[in-house]
Amino acid sequence: MSAALYGLLAEFGAAEELLAAVARARVDYGPGRIEAYAPFPVEGLAEALGMRADRVPFWMLLGGLAGGLATFALEYYSAVHAYPLNVGGRPLFSWPAFLPPALEMTLLGAAVLGVLAMLIGNGLPRLHHPLFGVAAFERASADRFFLVLRPGPDFDAVSARAWLASLAPLSISEVPA
Repeated sequence: MSAALYGLLAEFGAAEELLAAVARARVDYGPGRIEAYAPFPVEGLAEALGMRADRVPFWMLLGGLAGGLATFALEYYSAVHAYPLNVGGRPLFSWPAFLPPALEMTLLGAAVLGVLAMLIGNGLPRLHHPLFGVAAFERASADRFFLVLRPGPDFDAVSARAWLASLAPLSISEVPA
């Protein structure tokens, strides 16, 4: 067995087999140490993996609020304190004129922080993943379903391989780190 191991990869031929394997793996190994790969969205796989809710909307809200409030504050400071101009007797704090730029920066802040949150949440950009080194994984986007057991503190590769073999996969491969 390899000293530096990313995990053990089990290949399945059907989505139902993968779902059953994920359900057993979650009970035996816990939700944080298993990954599943399928060529198309499998109904119930996210729930079986115990994936947490998406946090991108929260970060988009934060980015939008920060962008809008920062722009509004900058406009207020520049119009009232830094460079006050009395044009036509209007008040210095003429907030309706501040809204269009603040709205634009709200949208920009939400979009930028949303994209960053999505990239960080997905672990991107990642130019190379250890699974790309396994020849069988090329079929993950065609017609095969894969389950990866990641090593933990008490991980024994021999017993994990025997446990995976009890699921009757098409093949079991070691994934070097």
